[in-house]
Amino acid sequence: MKKFLMAVAGSAVLILGACGGGEEDTGESGGDEGGGETFDEAAAEESYQANCAQCHGENLEGMNGPELPGGHSQEEVLEMIENGGGGMPSNIIEGEEAENVAAWVAEQ
Repeated sequence: MKKFLMAVAGSAVLILGACGGGEEDTGESGGDEGGGETFDEAAAEESYQANCAQCHGENLEGMNGPELPGGHSQEEVLEMIENGGGGMPSNIIEGEEAENVAAWVAEQ
């Protein structure tokens, strides 16, 4: 039941976020230090908890998968999400959601 509620909440966040439309900076995104891209922290955490935490741990401590972060860049994290490897399936999340999670993980 908890996973179902997390999935519903995550979907609602993504849907409502997509309806926002404007280019106004709400201050809710992070990760612009050092020239990195910004990301939606709340949506990234929701996606991570729904899709990644079962292997990488709720606090990125590692469980069935490696501990995160491991000093990886956003590009390296995105490549692993897209291509998989080392037991991780490919494309467990895709598109903007994958880019958002990759930016968030790289900043942790």
